Amino acid sequence: PVLPYPAINPVLISFGPLAVRWYALAYIAGILAGWFYARLIVSSPTLWGGPAPLTMIDLDDFVIWITLGIILGGRIGYVLFYNFPHFLAHPVEILKLWNGGMSFHGGFIGCMTAIILFALRRSVPMFSLADVIAAVAPIGSFLGRIANFINGELWGRPTDAPWAMVFPNGGPMPRHPSQLYEAALEGIVVFLILGVLLRAGALKRPEIGRAHV
Repeated sequence: PVLPYPAINPVLISFGPLAVRWYALAYIAGILAGWFYARLIVSSPTLWGGPAPLTMIDLDDFVIWITLGIILGGRIGYVLFYNFPHFLAHPVEILKLWNGGMSFHGGFIGCMTAIILFALRRSVPMFSLADVIAAVAPIGSFLGRIANFINGELWGRPTDAPWAMVFPNGGPMPRHPSQLYEAALEGIVVFLILGVLLRAGALKRPEIGRAHV
């Protein structure tokens, strides 16, 4: 016995050749929710033991940088890591983001690049900015893995566990719904752990890395 896979259409709504996918909405919702949570962190003197080393204006401006870093990094990473020969032969396909195709690894690199460049440009503490982003990142991880589940991708190994599922593109074997495991662990559990660390004073500890760049 296996759990039935909920066949949710990955495309929420389409307008001719353009499609609004759940995966795209996960990115948008993750960025907006992360921005809201980051504002709460930066605006709390209690968490920092005084005024935060970056302003709300810094944070609001940084949202544009990290959004570009995630999207450009995620797309470039997908092009390079997953199907480079195809995109090399059809370069116009690189621009068709509505067809899907983002890489976690590329998005991570893009995110780190945005943090470094913004810290250098605005002279804000690089590691303090990175701490804030690390605290909010599980929100995006959670939503992204749920979107992977809806897409029926990144499934796990074959298993006879009672919660196994047969994924549309995963062959006839029941498999672990590893996307849900990662959503729970990378998303909810890590979010809670980092929240506890924030309230335990993790942002107050002086480190060389917190000096202004």
